[in-house]
Amino acid sequence: MSTSPQNAAMPDRPPRHGFKKTLFTGLLTLLPIWLTWVVVKFVFVLLSDLSAPWVLPLSRRIAASDPRLLGWFADAWVQTTIAMIATVLVILLVGWLARRVVGQRLLGWFEALVARVPLASTIYGSARKLLDILQTKPDGTQRVVLIDFPHSQMKAVGFVTRVIREQGSGRELAAVYVPTTPNPTSGYLEIVPVEKITPTDWTVDQAMSFIISGGAVSPDSIPFAVPAATDGVMGGKS
Repeated sequence: MSTSPQNAAMPDRPPRHGFKKTLFTGLLTLLPIWLTWVVVKFVFVLLSDLSAPWVLPLSRRIAASDPRLLGWFADAWVQTTIAMIATVLVILLVGWLARRVVGQRLLGWFEALVARVPLASTIYGSARKLLDILQTKPDGTQRVVLIDFPHSQMKAVGFVTRVIREQGSGRELAAVYVPTTPNPTSGYLEIVPVEKITPTDWTVDQAMSFIISGGAVSPDSIPFAVPAATDGVMGGKS
């Protein structure tokens, strides 16, 4: 059979998978933007809510004092912006005071007060210790490590928070906090023999970037196998 001139003149149709590929590309482009907006919006609302109880009444009084010139203080977005700025200023003030003797005394008084509340003292003390450990440089202990998790053929990034000893044998064991992706505030606590740990030369910031990004932000090469000799790498206490 011969092909008719009309069929011969028709252009080739684009492959059907082109639509799916374009849709997938669009989703990959918009997803990071959407996630960034969700995080920024969450932080924005959280910061504004902290100062809202006293910012809202104050802004309404200012707007009522002169509705013509200061009526814009009653707008919701103005009140939210002022509340967020006020919260940021309070955080900066607390950070500034924490570096001064007066602030350290106030913090010590607050911690002594919290220590009298059973549940609050446990939560505050544990969170404070974890943050202090992650912010300070390790003393003889590699902070960022890889451990076998959930099995020996897979590795997970973890932070060594303490090195302890096994009863009886005296073998060194590391308490390793393994954060989850993309939310590193939740995770797992694993007790791992020191000889089973793979040390890295990563900083805490590099490890957090790797975890939050789901591995997208990472060096070109990483260690995987446990070194043959780990003496001196994990020998210290944190």
